[in-house]
Amino acid sequence: MGRLFGTDGVRGVANADLTAEMALGLSVAAAHVLAEAGTFAGHRPTAVVGRDPRASGEFLEAAVVAGLASAGVDVRCVGVLPTPAVAYLTGALGADLGVMLSASHNAMPDNGIKFLARGGHKLDDELEERIEAVYEEHRTGAPWDRPTGQGVGRVRSYDEGSERYVEHLLGVLPNRLDGLRIVLDEAHGAAALVSPEVFTRAGAEVVTIGAEPDGLNINDGCGSTHLGPLKAAVLEHGADLGIAHDGDADRCLAVDHTGEEVDGDQIMAVLALAMRERSALRSDTVVATVMSNLGFKLALEREGLKIIQTSVGDRYVLEEMKEHGYALGGEQSGHVIILDHATTGDGTLTGLLLAARVAETGRSLRDLAAVMERLPQVLINVPDVDRTRVGSSAELAAAVAEAERELGATGRVLLRPSGTEQLVRVMVEAADIDQARSVAGRLADVVKSALG
Repeated sequence: MGRLFGTDGVRGVANADLTAEMALGLSVAAAHVLAEAGTFAGHRPTAVVGRDPRASGEFLEAAVVAGLASAGVDVRCVGVLPTPAVAYLTGALGADLGVMLSASHNAMPDNGIKFLARGGHKLDDELEERIEAVYEEHRTGAPWDRPTGQGVGRVRSYDEGSERYVEHLLGVLPNRLDGLRIVLDEAHGAAALVSPEVFTRAGAEVVTIGAEPDGLNINDGCGSTHLGPLKAAVLEHGADLGIAHDGDADRCLAVDHTGEEVDGDQIMAVLALAMRERSALRSDTVVATVMSNLGFKLALEREGLKIIQTSVGDRYVLEEMKEHGYALGGEQSGHVIILDHATTGDGTLTGLLLAARVAETGRSLRDLAAVMERLPQVLINVPDVDRTRVGSSAELAAAVAEAERELGATGRVLLRPSGTEQLVRVMVEAADIDQARSVAGRLADVVKSALG
């Protein structure tokens, strides 16, 4: 069996790759593994379970709840809420385990299961591997040790979860949003209720789109992966800015009042300066991935801030932040982690703090985001090559060195083997788009000849 857990839990097409039987089995396995690890020692275990609005989440939630309760875990069902809300409630309620059912920005037929440890943090890789091994062992016939009588878990709805999360977000805000008109694109996803509620209570005049989830329309032509509708709505309503989430609302991208996109790098640049003013940016450092735009790095350095870059993936950003105590990190895609207030990317929190900076300064988002200039970036995927030889090909190394000499200090080259497909990604940044395209095209040709 191939590894089930990826970088963000277990994902697949619901009822094909990810079945009710798998959801139930993984949940029982998680309960047993955490019990063996001593997580439940001395008390009756509890879990928080939430989901996004996908239709498949209804039966998968039932399977997860059944699995946990059958293993002796009391379950608090919080219903449809963002991933960061489930993470927050797992910590706030002192639960031993959190479970979120979502496939984030993926299309509706997909779904996923993400397990969270006590405090709302991602499970260690070792625990995920153990859960997978125990699941596989029992899937092929080994019987479970099952509690009976008073030992079985009890299941209750926790309807206060939404309000408790909203109050948490309002408590984080440094200032109100009075006077701002904001368009929110909720991607017909998990934040469709809580996000408009918290922005309104913070003082903003709110216009919503993509806020009518029916279980089938999540991420469908809207949200952070489809910014066209948000740009149009911002212009139509004369809004100060627009905020877009993905299906589980752990991402935030923005649009300024002219309809121009403000990506995760620009959002982090704006927040970094705001946090430094409040002495909240520990070590004057931001954590980002190697895919962040070179313009982001240059802007931070110009402002006297430091940047630490990790491998691609918000899990690597979070690991670096936790290890060294940094307060701000994220990805160009809009996963922004503000570790003092969230254990995962939180799109609603990010959008609130971005809007708060606009309200506090009286400056437009366009003006604030101009702190960094996005250098032209060209990405070419080269398929059907031996991705394992990216780091060992002398021909490729020579071509990269030549490209770096040509680009100088205002350009950058990144060659990265895909983690899921048999291809190599060639990324080139330069001050001039034509130069970026030319260099990227030449490098792609060398990748084909050297690794094909």
